[in-house]
Amino acid sequence: MDRIDRHILRELQNDGRLTNLELAQRVGLSASACMRRVRQLEQDGVIQGYRAVVDPGAVGRGFEVLVSIEVRRDRQTVEAFEAALRDIPDVIEAYRLFGSPGCLLRIAVEDLAAYEQLWIERLTALAGVTEVNSQIIMKRIKEPKGLPIAR
Repeated sequence: MDRIDRHILRELQNDGRLTNLELAQRVGLSASACMRRVRQLEQDGVIQGYRAVVDPGAVGRGFEVLVSIEVRRDRQTVEAFEAALRDIPDVIEAYRLFGSPGCLLRIAVEDLAAYEQLWIERLTALAGVTEVNSQIIMKRIKEPKGLPIAR
């Protein structure tokens, strides 16, 4: 990956709706050369997709919680737990961690009552769960804006 590829990535992370012509002008390439590079970055899996950034409150998901979960640490239990998490749409991010806690989730629901229902009916009922701790997000200080890409 060269300087131009990294420039393409920075521009697309900043605005994924750029036309190919706009992108080409910003990175100093012809439109056809730019398109070839973008397609190659996509084929190589460097660019994994494109998304809209949605206001959580506008879609009834303005209540966010970070949840740390301890799970029994045997392979079968961990695999079943992770598979079950993928089926819970309210879990918008999930990470397995080294050490304790074993898992960190980011959950987006409508309000505290919705979170309590999810906590009781789904999270504590997952196979192998031994502990669930919740931290309610008061304010998002820094939004995810993409990865820093060296020049």
